[in-house]
Amino acid sequence: MSENNQNPNAVDAADEERDLIAKETVGLSQGQLIRKRFLNHKPAVFSLFFLIFVTLFVYSASGIHLNWGATPITVQGWWPYTITDIPETVFCDTSVGCPTWQHPFGQDPLGRDYFALVMRGAEQSIVVMLIIGFFGGFIGTVVGAISGYFRGWVDAVLMRFTDFIITIPAIIIGAVIGFRVGNLGVVPLAIYLGLFSWTGLSRLVRGEFLSLREREFVDAARVAGASNRRIIFKHILPNAMGVIIVSVTLMLSGAILLETGLSYIGFGVQAPDVSLGSLISDYQDSFTVSPWLFYWPGVLIILIALSVNFIGDGLRDAFDPRQRRQISRKELLKATFKKPADPTQN
Repeated sequence: MSENNQNPNAVDAADEERDLIAKETVGLSQGQLIRKRFLNHKPAVFSLFFLIFVTLFVYSASGIHLNWGATPITVQGWWPYTITDIPETVFCDTSVGCPTWQHPFGQDPLGRDYFALVMRGAEQSIVVMLIIGFFGGFIGTVVGAISGYFRGWVDAVLMRFTDFIITIPAIIIGAVIGFRVGNLGVVPLAIYLGLFSWTGLSRLVRGEFLSLREREFVDAARVAGASNRRIIFKHILPNAMGVIIVSVTLMLSGAILLETGLSYIGFGVQAPDVSLGSLISDYQDSFTVSPWLFYWPGVLIILIALSVNFIGDGLRDAFDPRQRRQISRKELLKATFKKPADPTQN
């Protein structure tokens, strides 16, 4: 069908949809546009509130426990049991430690309250996720920014070093790090893992800087006498924050899965401390007789990882100006009926 034979109703509907989108964004700043696009992404908003709720619930129930050297930091939460308490064991028909009102997640074969263990494991896994995201995001941004802005031999050296790190499987790096520092506590383990989690982000930031450094506003800053540091941090970096924030968010999801995998194979958080991965590893043989020992940490890992992924999808759509919100039929009809009549048609 040629353009001259297009359905006029379809053309009018497309025009009305564009007008409605334009009216929604007129007079809004860049930050307001990003916030509006993110809030329109319902799964991302729900995932954000869910992740905040889970984090607050875990830390309020379990407390704060940072085992770092000889001076551990401990703040007890509202749950009456700890991971070392062994209350009276509840027996049932098929196994021991069945879930009850007193122990909603049941008890492990030693009699420890499993709710306390799962909350402590989630607490440690969240700490690892946040620390890896912070160090990986910071190092990846710095390396990518320097490489993309200065180019030349600086770019060649940094990217060849990045390629070298990429060729080593993450699980092998994590296993070596976990074997060496896993017994020092969750914070040193997360810091060392974060030092090797920046490679993917650095390549993305490098690509953004290679593109942005050729823009007119950067040339204007050079002509005005701005230093390289000011151009990088004041002019280019704010325009690359969309890619950085989205990449760091998705890095968090990979971080919690990496920690889970390392703890599962015995190279992550070491006993007597626990993590969600170590709980799955310790009680995988109890799946047939006490399946709740396997379900709770597994479900929590999946929910946290999915929530972070949905948040990353929402941030990606919010920072991408090419993304357009889908206008519902109800909104389109409402805007059509509100449209004033054309006086020339009378």
